Amino acid sequence: MMEAMAKKSTKESQTPAAVNKKAYHDYELVEKYEAGLELRGSEVKSLRAAAADLTGSYARIQEGECWLVGAKIAAYQQAGNTGHDPARRRKLLLHKAELHRIQVKLDQRGYTLVPLRLYFTAKGIAKIELALAQGKRQYDKRRTITERAQKRDIDRNMKKYRK
Repeated sequence: MMEAMAKKSTKESQTPAAVNKKAYHDYELVEKYEAGLELRGSEVKSLRAAAADLTGSYARIQEGECWLVGAKIAAYQQAGNTGHDPARRRKLLLHKAELHRIQVKLDQRGYTLVPLRLYFTAKGIAKIELALAQGKRQYDKRRTITERAQKRDIDRNMKKYRK
């Protein structure tokens, strides 16, 4: 029981190597998945220094494999000329059943597979959080912004009565 609580607190305390804030704004997130990444040594070192950008990236399933496209992991300075290409496609590691489930939803319902954040687990393994997402319309974005502002105003006003 105590071990489970300890693991949960270590996962919560981790800071992600990269976050795709634009995805939370532009998409309505339906379902989330966790996938491993196939990385080179210099990419891991660069990720540990939080030198990654997920803005504008997406995941695509081709020939039974999932690929991360458009994510940029900066070149690691100490790697010299044996480094990596910052904008290369990276293979995502998912179970076949998950791949099939995602593929069906992408085909039938017109979802997009969007990366949300890139992080390291307590064991030091790089993971990426993906989401099946549907694009928001402009009026949906405005509604989200006004709801957030209203909630902030209510919390500010209720703060007087909580003391």
